[in-house]
Amino acid sequence: MTIAIVLVVAAVLIVAFFLLKKSGGEAPATRPTVARPELRGEAARQRPGAAPQAASPQPASPRDQAPAATGAAADVQAETRGAPEEPQGAPAGQAGAEPLTTDGAVPVEAPAEVGAPRRPMVDVEGMRRGLARSRSQEGFFGRLRSLFAGARQIDESIAQEIEEVLLTSDVGVSTTRTILDRIREDLERGDLSDPSKVWEALRREARRILEVDGRAGPIVPRTKPTVVLLVGVNGAGKTTTIGKLATKLVGEGNQVLLAAGDTFRAAAVQQLKVWGERVGCDVVAGKDASDPSSVIFDAVRKGEELGADVVLADTAGRLHTKTNLMAEMQKIARSATKALAGAPHETLLVIDATNGQNALAQAKEFAEALDLTGIVLTKLDGTAKGGVVLGICDTLRLPVRYVGLGERADDLHEFSPEAFVEALLGRDEEDAAA
Repeated sequence: MTIAIVLVVAAVLIVAFFLLKKSGGEAPATRPTVARPELRGEAARQRPGAAPQAASPQPASPRDQAPAATGAAADVQAETRGAPEEPQGAPAGQAGAEPLTTDGAVPVEAPAEVGAPRRPMVDVEGMRRGLARSRSQEGFFGRLRSLFAGARQIDESIAQEIEEVLLTSDVGVSTTRTILDRIREDLERGDLSDPSKVWEALRREARRILEVDGRAGPIVPRTKPTVVLLVGVNGAGKTTTIGKLATKLVGEGNQVLLAAGDTFRAAAVQQLKVWGERVGCDVVAGKDASDPSSVIFDAVRKGEELGADVVLADTAGRLHTKTNLMAEMQKIARSATKALAGAPHETLLVIDATNGQNALAQAKEFAEALDLTGIVLTKLDGTAKGGVVLGICDTLRLPVRYVGLGERADDLHEFSPEAFVEALLGRDEEDAAA
């Protein structure tokens, strides 16, 4: 009996021992520790189970970064990566204002125009107001209108008077001849029996010239990023146009990156930074007098890294007669192509409408040096000679994409041939009654 009890107790102790050992009563066997390096960039994004990365990952090493053409890359990173500190230029926030932020941009107060509903593409009344000087009695429209005031005989003399108005309104000799040839053909056939029909023939011919084979229209981002290069002579308004264009594109829901390629004018870089703060865009900039090709190269690569929809690239103004400067512009375009195949996707020539026929000469030189895709006509509200638009479109077969009709951010209008002709040559109710 005693032996049986001892055996039972022993069996219980043995079972208890194995149960304790199985449940962790013993210290686990030690493993060698492995120091895991912090994963960055693409490696961190691809690691299974990794936490979501920030919108602007840091590259693992210099080998992960895009090669820079010059030493401006360090300045580009300083401008675009992280939150740059520029307290002197940042606007003060206001209560209730929703700050706009982009990756690496300083949160700023949203300007009124950014969050506003997108304006219709065809804004005839806005264009009509902007073309007030051309529509005045002394302007292009006013002088044409006076030719058709009241009842008058329709003959060859009216063609001669139209010719004078067109030539003195910067339409250009070739374009004026084209318009008059068509009007004279209609006169000879007897199709233009009264002033209203002559007027409509003028409108019809103007629309035909401005349509440029249907290639007019605003920028539509089709590639990420869509690279837009803006070129032109000094004082044409390129930097301001970029700011207004950025306002429009951001308002349409696009992420926009600005490239300060005008490295010769320090004020241009600062001006672009102010626009970037207002609109909520990163700005890529280099040192003063640095190679603009390097800045554009780095900006395109940065736009690709951030997943930006559009990169708007500013360039230094240059006289169209300076061969070396035009060659540098070609180099800038090639650097964009090296950074991203197919870039620049748009090359827009910015022209000051107040320059008249000189604007047409500029356009010819730039068109020979670069593969231009369109025209931005600025300061059209500051001239009574709105006919320069017709001359540029007809001579170069380049579409006008935007027109500047004021100083406000929303005064850059998407160009529509129908809206423009209606705004410039459309009759008011009092004109129709005359």
